[in-house]
Amino acid sequence: MKHDSQLERLVESLAKHGVGAVDVAFVLGSGLGEFAERIQRARAIPYAEIDGLPVSGVKGHAGRLVIGELGGVKVLAQQGRVHLYEGWSVSEVTRAVRAIAKRGCRRFVLTNAAGGIRPEWRPGLLMTIRDHLNLQGRTPLARDEAGYARPYDEGLTAALHEVAKERGIALESGVYAGLLGPSYETPAEIRMLAKLGADAVGMSTVAETLAARACGARVAGISLITNQAAGISGERLSHEEVIAAGREAAGRFSDLLEHAAASLAR
Repeated sequence: MKHDSQLERLVESLAKHGVGAVDVAFVLGSGLGEFAERIQRARAIPYAEIDGLPVSGVKGHAGRLVIGELGGVKVLAQQGRVHLYEGWSVSEVTRAVRAIAKRGCRRFVLTNAAGGIRPEWRPGLLMTIRDHLNLQGRTPLARDEAGYARPYDEGLTAALHEVAKERGIALESGVYAGLLGPSYETPAEIRMLAKLGADAVGMSTVAETLAARACGARVAGISLITNQAAGISGERLSHEEVIAAGREAAGRFSDLLEHAAASLAR
């Protein structure tokens, strides 16, 4: 990867704030930031105080790094991310995960709010990401960085499913389609995505996954199905619906991540 002075500034700033090698880093999508309240011995750092870290203007993204422990496991929660549709470049969108990886983290759980493409999937369902379709027209990878045919780690994903089974939490598995946004997809586009094999659709995660893998980290992904995609339910889509679904699912989502931390760190 070519030299990125902003990335180096961010790595240095994280070090000054005492952000070191954590066992697991969680990136929390729209409406899913409540999980960070489960972290013990927590210390929160506002993004505005971290040099080189882009700050999202999207509702439902608190804009803080929360560092602490879950059952003795060192964790970091990134409450909010920036998106390509906000006008950020792909290097800016992936800067946080690259910097956290440079500080020594080797396990990431990337989460997002997504529209459900499968008609039988109702809002509130959780889905691990088995694979993705990068339809954003961007890649974070440089010529000298290796891509991976299977970017989502089977071991981390299996750990999530095992904990979900133990806790009685419904957890599906599927393919996530990452689009550029900011507009929601049309019914015709949803029919196209279904034919391509997608189970859920959103506007994040894929670039961060590729960047984290290129840094040598393992990645698991979780989508919260916040709404049925256009043309399936016949209802108008809105970001407020996404946030509301996140609040409704916050308990199950947080319970899963909290109890999975130890397994993910192995």
